[in-house]
Amino acid sequence: MSNISKKFSEYLVTNPVTVSFVRLIKSYIYNKESFLLKNSTHVFSDIYNTDFWNSKESKSGGGSTMEATKAIREQLPDIISQFSIRSMLDAPCGDYNWMRNVNRECDYIGGDIVKDIIERNNKLYSSGKVKFVQIDLTSGELPEVDLVFCKDCLQHLSDESIKKALNNIKRSGSKYLLVTSYPKTWKNHDIYDGDYRPLNLLIKPFCLPKPILQVKEKSRAEGVEIDKAMYLFSIDSISSF
Repeated sequence: MSNISKKFSEYLVTNPVTVSFVRLIKSYIYNKESFLLKNSTHVFSDIYNTDFWNSKESKSGGGSTMEATKAIREQLPDIISQFSIRSMLDAPCGDYNWMRNVNRECDYIGGDIVKDIIERNNKLYSSGKVKFVQIDLTSGELPEVDLVFCKDCLQHLSDESIKKALNNIKRSGSKYLLVTSYPKTWKNHDIYDGDYRPLNLLIKPFCLPKPILQVKEKSRAEGVEIDKAMYLFSIDSISSF
């Protein structure tokens, strides 16, 4: 085996995203029937309770570490100020690992589909301007806020669930959506809820309009998700599905 092949093989077996894919494929092969029959609440509860992403810092995965969120942590306060954000919904909020370190001059609602996360977060972090509620982004009633912050969520949902989530966000009457997207993805491949794919919201089947601004995020690992970004949209500009 050449040195290049050897290094590539070592990269595959140690890279966190590759390892997660292998675990997901094994889970699908051995538990196909139960995997397909589970609803989103059960899928994401299983991911959280089994520490599926295997991240030492956050059970919400590698995208929720302090290193991976450096860019958005630095720029979010300016976005909140620039667009006069007085209230925000962070869905999914996950375990609140990094967001609690952001200086936010607004009311904050952390929403997540996993009940255990919400109970834990309320016990540890709730205050006068911070609260956590169990929310299904695809179907539950969402609060009307100035900003819906949706990081590392839609790329784990099927096309159908993404459309339901976007429709639900529009129904909330909220003003802005700040959401993860991958501009270098040329084609969106459909998945099951709980899986993963780099998702480009500007192309088919979603075709969202040109964003107001873009925050380029730091990749989770060397050579992985190098184009990952967060786009800010006026929710009124997003068409219903």
